[in-house]
Amino acid sequence: MAADGAVHALCNSADLRDGGPGVLFDIQYRGQTCLGFAVRFQGQAVAYVNRCAHVAMEMDWRPGHFFDESGQWLMCATHGALYRPLDGQCVQGPCRGKQLIPIALSERDGVVHWHEQHNLKAVTF
Repeated sequence: MAADGAVHALCNSADLRDGGPGVLFDIQYRGQTCLGFAVRFQGQAVAYVNRCAHVAMEMDWRPGHFFDESGQWLMCATHGALYRPLDGQCVQGPCRGKQLIPIALSERDGVVHWHEQHNLKAVTF
């Protein structure tokens, strides 16, 4: 497993369109294998663990689809909770006031990278 702070190429910057489908990727969160997702909103790429803040269920209503019809909110397919895309804060639904678990991203040379943290690691096969 990579050391803390390791950086992993995720996708081309052009793969993330404002309010469009996201990119899913395997992670280990607190030792458990699950999915992360990256999306773009207002020009900024953001990523979160693919778990609703209410119940630890994946949020996408189709693989990689996280935005509501307006393209303004991330929406949990199970509970209908709405989250602000840029900070993951729940603004409507059973988890109001809670937040999605963020995954640090950076972009350089047309590539989006995700950054490991103490509780978020790359999956090794």
